[in-house]
Amino acid sequence: MSGPAPLQAAQSAPLAVLFACGLNSVRSPMAAGLFSQIFGRTVYVGSAGVRKGELDPFAVTVMEEIGIDISKHKPITFEELEEWEGLNFDLIITLSPEAHHRALELTRTSAVDVEYWPTPDPTGQEGSRAQILDAYRALREQLLARIRERFGRPSMANE
Repeated sequence: MSGPAPLQAAQSAPLAVLFACGLNSVRSPMAAGLFSQIFGRTVYVGSAGVRKGELDPFAVTVMEEIGIDISKHKPITFEELEEWEGLNFDLIITLSPEAHHRALELTRTSAVDVEYWPTPDPTGQEGSRAQILDAYRALREQLLARIRERFGRPSMANE
């Protein structure tokens, strides 16, 4: 008999993941970009917001630093996503309290798992450009660590 299974093996692997935050302009597009880089096309990933903002240029910059281009991301709301492609996700990961409440409302009658990952919003960071970029980099690294912790590494073989 072997020991307990690793956390990610114990949880069923989702086929489609949605990252959600307030404006779909910083946290959720960054998380979706990181997730896509790690898992490629093995898992469908999307992002949405409670409201629609404008894509944040600092988010684009810190993602470009690690070779991920999110510059073409167009922020959308939960409602727009639902109209456009439906909320056909196995897992919704919310990165802000308002996104978590909205996701719970929308999935009340669905078999969708909703997880809340409290995540700082770097848009309130004041100071020099370097200090602001450092706040966005810290967010990027936090999201990357959380994705790896939750999902592990992609498997090369069908299990």
